[in-house]
Formats: sequence, structure tokens, C-alpha cells
Amino acid sequence: MEVKHLHDWKVSPEEAVEIQNRLAAQVDDGDGIVSPFLIAGVDVSGASKEGTARAAIVMLDYPDLNAIDTVIVEEEINFPYIPGLLSFREMPLLIKAFEKLEAIPDLVLVDGQGIAHPRRLGLASHLGLFLDIPTIGCAKSRLTGTHAELPDEAQSWTDLFDGDEVIGAAVRTKVKTNPLYISVGHKISLKKAVYWTLQCTRKYRLPEPTRLAHQAASGKSG
Repeated sequence: MEVKHLHDWKVSPEEAVEIQNRLAAQVDDGDGIVSPFLIAGVDVSGASKEGTARAAIVMLDYPDLNAIDTVIVEEEINFPYIPGLLSFREMPLLIKAFEKLEAIPDLVLVDGQGIAHPRRLGLASHLGLFLDIPTIGCAKSRLTGTHAELPDEAQSWTDLFDGDEVIGAAVRTKVKTNPLYISVGHKISLKKAVYWTLQCTRKYRLPEPTRLAHQAASGKSG
């Protein structure tokens, strides 16, 4: 698939922050998806350490959620590890992986933040702008914001706030498990982002697209 080129990757951390501030205004939180047939999961392993990183995309059909394609790219990473700027480490690999995909996904679930980010441009939003398709930030931990206590019940959720602004949702996908932090990536509303995350969740805490992408990025199977 073709991917937009919105900026260069050889930038300083200061330039990266400026890029985030500029691109954040372009994120679309309208509903650009109705009924997806192809859903991709995205994860990057090893990007928090020096050396190489392994980016994985797993394409699934919906509603069966069977994996029908997997693309892996492993290369050296060149951007330093700086919290809040992780997309500048991971995106170059992910773009190369998406360029290898034969089919275009209708929806992408990203193991990372969307707008639940100090500058409202986490990996899912950054990637969504380059792909120009709906993306969801589906993070295993919270980067910023606060929320009310969640009930123990599966599929319970509550808004994630930064001050008075709703930037995402804490979602408990399974009974008495830690919540996931769901946020708008691009071309989707928060309500639909939560809905599709839960629709893609089956036996495990993680939704199938990001769970399988995590396994692929980690070199695991099963």
C-alpha cells in the first residue's frame, strides 16, 4: 500500500516536538469507519533499547479475526529513546512494513497511544496521518491523564481526562484485569474506538489484532 510522506525522519528531538505540535491539529476524530472487513494490528518490539527493532503488522479478517497476512521488518533504530517521542523511533520501520502490505486495512489497532499523549500525537495518531485510514491507540499502560476507578466487570470503561479534556478511555476488557488505555488515533471517534476494541477482544485481555502483532514482533507464536 502507498503511504504519505509528511516529514523527514532525520530530525532533532526539538524538531520532533515541533512536528508533533503541527500534526496534532490534523488528527480527525470523526467516524471514518462503518463496518471493517480487514483489521490490522501493529506492534514494535525492542524499540526501547539500543540496537535493532522488529516491527510487525498482522492482518485479520472480520468478524472471524483469523490472521490472513503478517509482515515483519527488522532494522537498526536511529532515534534516541525519549518518552513522548517514541513514534520517531518506530514509525520508519512501520512505514516500510505497511508498504509491503498487498491489501489496505479498513482499520488499524496500534499497540501505543493515540491522542492520549502530552502533545496529542502518539504513535497511533502519527501513523494514522501517514496511512490516511482509521487508527486506534490501544495502549497497555497510561502515558498521561487521570480517570475514575473502574468496576471489575468486563467491558466497563470510563473517560480518561487531561484537565477538563477527554483524551481517551480506560477500558477493562476482561474481569479483574488491568485496563487498556484506548484513544483516538485518526479518523475515528472515541466511542467507536472503544467499541471496535471490544469487538476485537475475544479470550484474552488484549484485542486479537494487537495481541497477534505483539507475538509476531516478539518472535513468538500461538
